[in-house]
Amino acid sequence: MALSWRLGVVLIPLLVGATASLAQAETKYRAILIGGDTSLPVFDNATAALGRALQRRGVRGIELIHTSRATIRTVLKSIATLKPGPGEGCLVFATSHGGKGAGLYLSRSDEFLTSQALDAALSQSCGDRPTVAILSACYSGLFTEPPMARPNRVILTAARADRPSFGCGAGRRFTVYDACLLDHIRTASTWPALHYAIQGCVTREETDEQEEPSEPQLFVGGAMPDLAVPGAP
Repeated sequence: MALSWRLGVVLIPLLVGATASLAQAETKYRAILIGGDTSLPVFDNATAALGRALQRRGVRGIELIHTSRATIRTVLKSIATLKPGPGEGCLVFATSHGGKGAGLYLSRSDEFLTSQALDAALSQSCGDRPTVAILSACYSGLFTEPPMARPNRVILTAARADRPSFGCGAGRRFTVYDACLLDHIRTASTWPALHYAIQGCVTREETDEQEEPSEPQLFVGGAMPDLAVPGAP
């Protein structure tokens, strides 16, 4: 399947179930940050910068998987080691090119990280602990749909399932979505608040550059309505 060389963004309604809230203001995160495609430096730039931002917000257990070693085997093996304990949750960020209906591209092994594979890995490692997944790629909205959509998860994506995003040019330091994420994670209090701030930022950039709206997506599981960003005031 051909890759899109732009990156995407969209907003979906919150899916709130009847499950009692598991959200904890003091959740401590175990984090894995993944750069998926070796063709451009923007992806490794984003994982490194987000790692520093999370450290400043008190996250200590961070693993960076650079594009040079990001294979399906490496990614899924690393997720399997998260194993959060009491008071802890899981955080996975992945940025790359995306394939429509396929998932997030890992060029080192020429494979796609699918929503099914990511769901299975998170379910096995993180169970029902608070889990945040941020997928930055074209067509990444598919990760907000089942099987990924579970009550204990918050999912942010850079695009609707049928839309590209943009900002992968060689002259850029970050993709547009990743730049907006890095700008606003410094002050956001909850993950939904962060999403809406990113959405506004991306929309402004798209308007300025006359790009088709990518519409960043948000899924909030019924047990996670107020899950805080680490280090939230």
